[in-house]
Amino acid sequence: MSESSWYGVRCVFRHRPLGVYEERVTLWTAESFDQAIERAEEEALEYCEALDEVEYVRFSEAFRMDGEPGEGVEVFSVMRENDLSPGEYVERFYATGSERSA
Repeated sequence: MSESSWYGVRCVFRHRPLGVYEERVTLWTAESFDQAIERAEEEALEYCEALDEVEYVRFSEAFRMDGEPGEGVEVFSVMRENDLSPGEYVERFYATGSERSA
């Protein structure tokens, strides 16, 4: 049997009435990326059932953490190759002006 590791899994949802997409990162112990994603997607469907008109758009990414969750521990990371300047990159992928924060 494999040893379990901690994984952060990002799933994307669409809130139809609000006209917004949501990215959620949840933490899981699992023996593989596939198992972590499977567990996160099961939770994603439960999340949708608890809310009105929210759908899981069937997109997930997993990140295997080094060690245990704790203060300052990286829980998710994505790298993209891109030739944009730092400001252009942030505007394109993060600070588009259409974000909503709680």
